[in-house]
Amino acid sequence: MPAPAPSQVADDALARVAAGDHQAFATLYDALAAAVHGTALAVLRDPDHAAEVTQEVMVEIWRTAARYDRRLGSARTWATTMAHRRAVDRVRAVQAQRTRDQAALDRDRPADFDHVAEQVEGRLEAERLRHCMAGLTDTQREAVTLAYYGGRSYREVAEDLLIPLPTIKSRIRDGLIRLRDCLGVA
Repeated sequence: MPAPAPSQVADDALARVAAGDHQAFATLYDALAAAVHGTALAVLRDPDHAAEVTQEVMVEIWRTAARYDRRLGSARTWATTMAHRRAVDRVRAVQAQRTRDQAALDRDRPADFDHVAEQVEGRLEAERLRHCMAGLTDTQREAVTLAYYGGRSYREVAEDLLIPLPTIKSRIRDGLIRLRDCLGVA
């Protein structure tokens, strides 16, 4: 007598598992696991995810074997359909997680700013500062310019201008107060 076809072995083993025969699950596993894994791998393209889906499907077959209806298709078709659905669900879940992760990264990333607006604002501020600097006395403007644009200390400004240090400090302080008032800085 010829050996039964692999699909017949799976169908018979599934019927026995549905009837409560725990030993038949080993036969069923051997008959279906490769097809289930192959289906999952074709969808997922990742061996680790495919192995997880295979395990999930085989456990589901074990738990739901009584729902199998031979009239609707073979055991192999039933199992590979489950595998395909699970694999597609896994792809969707992974994509949804990537989308959530990207959204979180996008929220945490500092917003780009308008470089043109930034340049225009910088030019307007520079123009305001030039206007206010023009309102200082010549001696204040010279002392403030050396200290803040020349990067010199009060002592170096005093030495450069041959003026006593307390006088330079007063000129710079008075000049800064006038600049603050002119620029409207609180």
